[in-house]
Amino acid sequence: MDWGAVTAEDLAGALREVEWSSPPRPPAEFFSRFTIPRSYAKWSSRLKCNLYYYRTNYFIMIMVILGLGFLRRPLAIVAALLTALSTACLNDSFAGTFSEKITRTVRQFSPHFAAKLRPSHIPVIRGRPSAKRSIHICGQPRRVFVSIFASASLVLWYVSCGILTLLWAFAIGLLATVLHASFRTPNLKARLNTFREEFRAVWRNYSDL
Repeated sequence: MDWGAVTAEDLAGALREVEWSSPPRPPAEFFSRFTIPRSYAKWSSRLKCNLYYYRTNYFIMIMVILGLGFLRRPLAIVAALLTALSTACLNDSFAGTFSEKITRTVRQFSPHFAAKLRPSHIPVIRGRPSAKRSIHICGQPRRVFVSIFASASLVLWYVSCGILTLLWAFAIGLLATVLHASFRTPNLKARLNTFREEFRAVWRNYSDL
């Protein structure tokens, strides 16, 4: 896969649609080999490849840095968890899994109410369900839950007076992510993984025809 031809918008779309259920890469691989990129094109390609391949590691690293910054602020820790949840819900795979787990839990206590948590309708195009249907969580559009979680986190950030600490911790997390992605040499496993994901995407598009 030619990462040099991948735009930032393409990378953001891939991170939104890709499966996030895979476990993080082991530390021995994550901190294996670092080299300085030889050119801007090499750096750009390496940055995009590592952001995609080590996405789970970077997410956990940022959450750990945020958690360390709020050890003495319990409300800020809850706010950080809600912020992480609202961000994770922007991913299609996570949103679907999250909705399904909530529905299964509710079904154990009230099957009738759990049935109401399903989407009311699925868009149909030429007699078939649309592949571009909107994502729902517990029967509601995803944006409803994202807005609720984001609003609650903002209130808790304000109450805990941890906004400045949040900005510093988040900036440190992003800086650590960019530095690692810039100097971590992509290995053969990363390249094979991107080829496999690319094949799966093509196969899904073919099966939808």
